[in-house]
Amino acid sequence: MNPRDVRPTHKCSLATPPPTGGESPISHIADFYVLPILMLWALALAGVLIMSACGPPPRVSKPLPAASEWHEFVGTWTAAGSRSSIPLGEGRRASIAKLEGSLMLLGPTSPAVGFRAEALVLNDSATGTIGRVVWTDDRGDQVFSELTGQGIRTGSHIVGTFLGGTGRYAGASGSYEFNWRFVLESEDGDLQGQSEGLSGKIRVASDQATPDAGGRDEN
Repeated sequence: MNPRDVRPTHKCSLATPPPTGGESPISHIADFYVLPILMLWALALAGVLIMSACGPPPRVSKPLPAASEWHEFVGTWTAAGSRSSIPLGEGRRASIAKLEGSLMLLGPTSPAVGFRAEALVLNDSATGTIGRVVWTDDRGDQVFSELTGQGIRTGSHIVGTFLGGTGRYAGASGSYEFNWRFVLESEDGDLQGQSEGLSGKIRVASDQATPDAGGRDEN
């Protein structure tokens, strides 16, 4: 037999046989690349949802204990605003200032952590300072006080006396004191300042001093 007459019984082919069922090769490529990407996105989304569910609970103002207890606090009051003044003769001036800012309190029995603080202050260089103050906490409850002192300049010592309030501060009494320091006093009347050594105590006489389990006042 001549070797040249030998014919191979089958042929080797490197071509991939066409997929059955009429499917296109492109669909197989899409499945190979797209499905893993979708799985990664699903895992990432699940991780975000788990972290959100395990996050800290919403911050709720802590309740005030029994109305007969004193709540001591220390803190810092920062404020900015404007002042208008008029002369009252030789060496005497009167001014009125409107200040707004924040009050941050510390202490295990402090009534709250932070307040928005607003003040109107009338100062007479001959007779001293009087003012009215409103502190508003994160729930909207307010505590009112009056200020007295020997002036509203840097280093002035000022005393505040509580006059009551709303919500859980209804019937509030007590006092606080601090020294005031200006960090800005412009000729146009712009003011910025902060307290030094602010400390005091407060007592409430309201049934709303102790909220219910949901963190809201009982009516």
